[in-house]
This record gives sequence, C-alpha cells and structure tokens, in this order.
Amino acid sequence: MPIFASAGTKKINCRIGDSIMGQLYIRKCKYIMDDLEANCVFLSDGDNKIIIIGCDLATLLPAFAEKVRKHIEKSTGVPSENIYIFCTHTHTGPNTAGLLPDDPINKEYLEELEMHLADLAGKTVSSAREAKIAYGKGKALIGYNRRVCWMDGSHTMYGNTKRPDFAGIEGSEDPTHCVISIVDKDNKYIAIIHNNACHSTCVESENLASADYPGEARRIIRHILDIENLPVVYIQGASGDLSPWDLMNPDKRVPGVQRMREIGATLASETMNIIAKSDYISDTIIKTATETISMKVRIPDEKEIENARKIFEDGEQKSGRGNYVLQWSILELYNDYKDNPFEEVSVNAIRIGDCCIATNPYEYYCQFGVDIRRRSPSKITMIGQLANGWYGYCPTIYGVMGGGYSGMTIYWTRHEPLAGYKVADASARLLHKLWH
Repeated sequence: MPIFASAGTKKINCRIGDSIMGQLYIRKCKYIMDDLEANCVFLSDGDNKIIIIGCDLATLLPAFAEKVRKHIEKSTGVPSENIYIFCTHTHTGPNTAGLLPDDPINKEYLEELEMHLADLAGKTVSSAREAKIAYGKGKALIGYNRRVCWMDGSHTMYGNTKRPDFAGIEGSEDPTHCVISIVDKDNKYIAIIHNNACHSTCVESENLASADYPGEARRIIRHILDIENLPVVYIQGASGDLSPWDLMNPDKRVPGVQRMREIGATLASETMNIIAKSDYISDTIIKTATETISMKVRIPDEKEIENARKIFEDGEQKSGRGNYVLQWSILELYNDYKDNPFEEVSVNAIRIGDCCIATNPYEYYCQFGVDIRRRSPSKITMIGQLANGWYGYCPTIYGVMGGGYSGMTIYWTRHEPLAGYKVADASARLLHKLWH
C-alpha cells in the first residue's frame, strides 16, 4: 500500500533552576548545554496510522503518558493504542517522576509538556504526504554491561574489575544498530528513526540540561544532511544494565562530554552508512499489536521494612544519601502496593514493512533484547524500552540473584523476577502475529 508520512520537532527544555533527574541526589539546572527535544513521526498505509514520539527525558510515568496519548487521539484521530511515546533516558533532563523524598515531580513542566506534545502531533499529522521508506541494520557498540559480579555471589552496578574478588561481568551487550529513513516523493528527507542500546549517562552527574549522546547524534546527522531541524528519533534499546563506560578497561575512561561526542559520532556515522546502503520503497504495510500482562509486585518482607524504617528515621546525615533514598523507596513501595501487589503492563509490537519495533515500559536488561531479536520473524527488529511509561528496572534472574542497585527490591525495581521473561515471550508472540 502507498505510504504517507510526516514529521516534526519541538524544543522541550526545562527552566534554569529546575531540578534535574537521574541521580539519588538533588541537582539543579544551571544552563542548557544542548536542547532537549521531542521528535514526532506519523506514518500511515491508508488503513493503519501510527505516531512515534521520542522525548529527551529520563522517564514518563504511565498515567501521564496515557493522558498525553488520549489528548493526541482527540486532536489527530489516531487511536491512542497506536501512539508510542519513547524516552531516551537522558539523566540531564527535568524531574518527570519524583523519585526522591525531598524533590517533588515537576508538575508545571509536565503540564507544558502535554500541550507541547499534543501540538507537535497535531501539526505533524496535518502535514502528511506520500512518502518512501527504507530500513536497514548494522553494528555500533556503544554500551557496555555495568553489572559486576564478586566471588561471594553478590553483584553491584559498577565496581573495580581489578579487585582480586572480581568474578566477571554479569550480562551481555548488544551492538545492533537499526535505522528507518523516510523521504518524500522528491527524495527530500522527512525523518530518521534509529535504535541502539546504552544508558544516556555520559554527563549524568552534571548540573545542566542535555540530551546526552542521542542529541549529539541528532546534531551530527543534521549537519551531515544540512537540514537544520530534521526530525530524528532515537529509540532507546534494551539497556537497563548498560552504560557508556567499559568497566574492563577503566584506564581508558574519558571525560563525560568527550564520551558523549564519541558515541554521537559513532551513531551518526553508522546511521548514515546504513541509509546509504538501503533501498527506498513506496508501498508497505503498517500493523500493530498489543498484549497486557499482569505483573506481580515484589513486596518487601517484615524484616526489610523494619530495617528500612530504622535507616530512614536515622536520617540522611547518619545513613548516607544513597542508602537513605533507597530505604525510603522500600517504604514507599510497601505503602503503595501492600494491599494490591499487581500492575497491568502493556507490551506492543509495530510492523513497518519488513521492519518491526518491540516495545516495553522498562529499563530492560540487554539480554532480553537479544532474546527478542533471536525469536523475531524480522531481520530488522528494533527494541524500544521506556515506551508509554516507565515501571523501573527489569533485571534478569542473574540480576535478582546477585542483588545490588537495579537488581534489589526497591520502588523502581519492583516487578516479579520473571517480568522480563514474560515481556520477551509476549513480544515474540506479537511479532509473529504481525507476520501472519
């Protein structure tokens, strides 16, 4: 079927002085190093319509994402279930989740963001025209596993791999790089969507706003093509246990801004290389499928609650900032879910011709993405985490067994140990459903 497409972009910067999200301590935005953006792509094959939005944000909570999708549905006529809002997971964006006991969610920013995204989607859909599309796959290793195993059976996020009790890196890495390129009938670029896997944390400890390496890749792509405001969507792959830093080569670590530039250049180069080798087609199909999974919440036991309460009551100065925040999160988890320890989680699959996207609302461990690709009927399979909301980390069994941050039971690592496997199973079923 003929394909119709359009795209748009909008700045979504926070204000100077706003809290910056992504660490266990409070940071304030002193300046905008590079713009935070929302980039929107609309695609239709005449029968089916989808909207894909990529936001330079750490996360969006599910209820807010659903509210925005309903708003966009009213203004565009695109069904909310066919609207996908992704976050790049930059750790230098505004507080959109409220994950600290002393730093509330930025409600004013979210109110503005809802209007920005609805306006962007409306303008994008209204400018749709006949288009051609190309897709391809390559390799660009940008993310390294950050989970370190020790001889006593415990695991931690980060750690000195030169220690004598080092027992290996816990999980996998994935260099797969997938690209969708969209042009109009005159071969003028409409948008680019690309996908890889690595936490956007090159400059995570800075007191500034930045889109991190996804923004740098976007800047370079625009420079190469000489298109100032070309919409470029970066879909974050399964990277819950990945970071920009190679823990096996700690002596080669470089400053954060330099690493951001390196990854941005790597992604931009491979994206353009893939596009150069891809053929555009003007007829394709668009299909979507969704499955809802009931996930059991991990409720802390009485001993864990008692310990958390004591540490929290001792206060931050005595307990240490990190421990204080984590124990607070355990108490919040217990209070919010003890009476109803279940949540409904939506998993989605999108088919665009012979390319597909499997989505989930987690910081999804890398191995799950590898597993989904292995089971996918498509040779070009994007994994899109942080889609339409966020339920925290989703570790493998190894992560749960080893514990440590992103494996231990806290508010943002709260779903059952089999959650990631259930999502992978559902994703595989949905992808095969779209190919029949």
